[in-house]
Amino acid sequence: MVKKAIIIGATSGIGRALAIHMSQQGYILGLTGRRKELLFSLQQSISSEAFACVMDISKPHDAAEKFEQLLDKMQGVDIVLINAGMGSCEPEFPLHGELDTIAVNASGFTAIANTAYHYFAKQGQGHIAATSSIMALRGGPCPSYNATKAYMSNYLEGLYCRAYKAGLNINITDIRPGFVDTHMAKGDGIFWLAPVEKAALQILRAIEQKKRVVYITKRWGLIAILMQVLPFKAFVRLMLGKRGKSN
Repeated sequence: MVKKAIIIGATSGIGRALAIHMSQQGYILGLTGRRKELLFSLQQSISSEAFACVMDISKPHDAAEKFEQLLDKMQGVDIVLINAGMGSCEPEFPLHGELDTIAVNASGFTAIANTAYHYFAKQGQGHIAATSSIMALRGGPCPSYNATKAYMSNYLEGLYCRAYKAGLNINITDIRPGFVDTHMAKGDGIFWLAPVEKAALQILRAIEQKKRVVYITKRWGLIAILMQVLPFKAFVRLMLGKRGKSN
């Protein structure tokens, strides 16, 4: 039986790589993204049937409405993968960057995840997967990014609890990447920077195995354990180095 999946945020990075690999495996795909040209270019380049929907999830009500339209157009979906996200880590620490990150990673994510949950509850089964981050485990110098990724992880866990309590056959997968070679990984000499193709293949395997939580790549699971057990001051010194000089 041919599976159908929707990828929210498919125009670049992990989302694009996943779309290509899933297409090669015969998935019928729903592809969304803000950038119209990149979205339709991807739709035309993949080998399987694909539906495209221009969507900006920073506008949650509009995004939820377009998402429902895409679900109807595809006449049944097995997997919804929420991959759209952003992060602000500007030296100036502007308020607009924090609010933009919250709009996408919290409000927009919630709009899609909640709509998908209700859709699958009515359908009787389904699978919601989302790309949070290993940064969901602790705070960091990009506060809104870490905080919203923690929100995503906790929301996904909450969806699992609701589905379990209601006896619904809805699988939930929390994907927690470390550093992956995309536009969001900035700087030289980044620790354990994974090729996007390798990350996408591991994510697809985890989804097909219906894993609840997965670290990408796998060795980041060791860092996750360390991050959770380290006392706060030791964590700050290890991960962030020496304190900066005050003026």
